[in-house]
Amino acid sequence: MVQQQRHDLTRGLAAMAMTAVVALTGVTAAQAHPRQRIEVTELATVVNAPCADDICSTGSTVGPDGDLYVTDSTAGRIRRVDPRRGRVTTFADGLPKAIPGVVGGGVADIAFRGRTPYVLVTGVSEFWTDLIGSSAAPAAEGIYRLDRVGRGTTRATLVADIYSWSEANPPQHPGFFIPGGFTYAMQPYRHGFLVTDAHHNRVLQVSLDGDISVFRDFAADIVPTGLALTGHRVLVGQAGPVPHVPATGRVVALRGAGGPVAGVASGAPLLVDVEARGHTVYGLAQGDWPYAGQEGKEGFPASPDTGLLMRADGHGRFRPVVSGLDRPTTFEIIGNTAFVVTITGKVLEITGLERGHADR
Repeated sequence: MVQQQRHDLTRGLAAMAMTAVVALTGVTAAQAHPRQRIEVTELATVVNAPCADDICSTGSTVGPDGDLYVTDSTAGRIRRVDPRRGRVTTFADGLPKAIPGVVGGGVADIAFRGRTPYVLVTGVSEFWTDLIGSSAAPAAEGIYRLDRVGRGTTRATLVADIYSWSEANPPQHPGFFIPGGFTYAMQPYRHGFLVTDAHHNRVLQVSLDGDISVFRDFAADIVPTGLALTGHRVLVGQAGPVPHVPATGRVVALRGAGGPVAGVASGAPLLVDVEARGHTVYGLAQGDWPYAGQEGKEGFPASPDTGLLMRADGHGRFRPVVSGLDRPTTFEIIGNTAFVVTITGKVLEITGLERGHADR
């Protein structure tokens, strides 16, 4: 029984392969592509200690004050980064921490509604503590609202218990074993949020009152990841099934719940995030999977220094802007600068992005 559980755990975590990592390396391998005046520098690091399963950060956003907010899943906190000076401070702590052995668990993402921050928490429920025999106290998986209750003190209030809802409302695609799914990213949308479930292969819509519904069930093993909005379209990143080949790493556009699905661009190996500026769509790829010697082992990371920041070319393909990034997980764009967060907790500043209309 224990062997079967471990086998199932490996199969289930394959959907989160984009959040695996084995080592910390520098950014010296990153390279801009010809005819673009791109510069890549390390702005900051948001961690100051070893991370659970070597996974430090998987989510980020730009706050109403213009600062970057980055998750630190091991410490159960949110770090604020000044994008101009690289100064790092703790914005909120005391959140559910990642459980060692649950790849990609803990605080997965952060988003704001007005000036109120919300966080997405995953991989910390009783299902996981029982499965791996952890002594950690389980916590609810879903969306929490962060409220200031004093100077330097934040209270986290559960708004939506996504795990319990998903357990009671399973997806169409039968290839899952985590009853409540495994959420990945969140995006403000209308009067609440959209949330991707990388294991149940669907996008959920969550209201600020905690009501949950299915926005789009892809009913296939496509592994939805990052989210973005452009006009009336919802952009959804897809990492694709194992072995995460570039052809299945793509971005699709949705027009409302149940509306048609339109392809935007493909060709991103292990796509983990998407952003849009005007009519220009950028994708973030963790890189080539699997790396040498790990063939056939689900859940392992992409090859070191093979990550890419990519741009849709308007003809259905992603083209590299910067290559050689070390396993990036999330990014934000401010003006013509991208801020890429790696799984090791580094924040990279990539300047010189072009403004255009590549994906019309």
